[in-house]
Amino acid sequence: MAQQAGRRYLRAFVGGFCVAVPVTVTVLDRLAYVARVEGTSMQPFLNPEGVSACDVVLLNRWHVRNYEVDRGDIVSVVSPKNPQQKIIKRVIALEGDFIRTLSYKNRYVRVPDGHLWIEGDHHGHSLDSNSFGPVSVGLLHGHASHIIWPPNRWQRIRRSLPEDRGPLLSSHMADEEEEG
Repeated sequence: MAQQAGRRYLRAFVGGFCVAVPVTVTVLDRLAYVARVEGTSMQPFLNPEGVSACDVVLLNRWHVRNYEVDRGDIVSVVSPKNPQQKIIKRVIALEGDFIRTLSYKNRYVRVPDGHLWIEGDHHGHSLDSNSFGPVSVGLLHGHASHIIWPPNRWQRIRRSLPEDRGPLLSSHMADEEEEG
């Protein structure tokens, strides 16, 4: 009797496991996952206390499935310098925008079609577009929607651009000037 109960329990566990694993993998692959933000490149917004306390963010994969991001969004991208690494940066400019760079080889850049200009908030302490140029939207991995750890920092991440950053001229503004 106990042996049959043990077999039923094992069968139920294995059956549940065989369903739970593919569902979990699908959710993590297509919908969202959590990631620990390491380093100082996004200070002061992320990791304001430095290395002593790393923020953990919820990365929404569904949001970027059609490359739908906007200026001010914080995104995760596959690093153009090291494809084994993902980096978290703020979107400063979109395709067609003209941007004044901070330390790139060209002082002014028009972001090519299918690309983004991303930067860390802590200028000078960030490996970002000022180092490697515009980033292909194909490298987008997720959109940071919430800080979920530590508990005292829990918040929804709202879109914002640093006051002194952003496009000098966006493709949208250029279209309006041509029409007017």
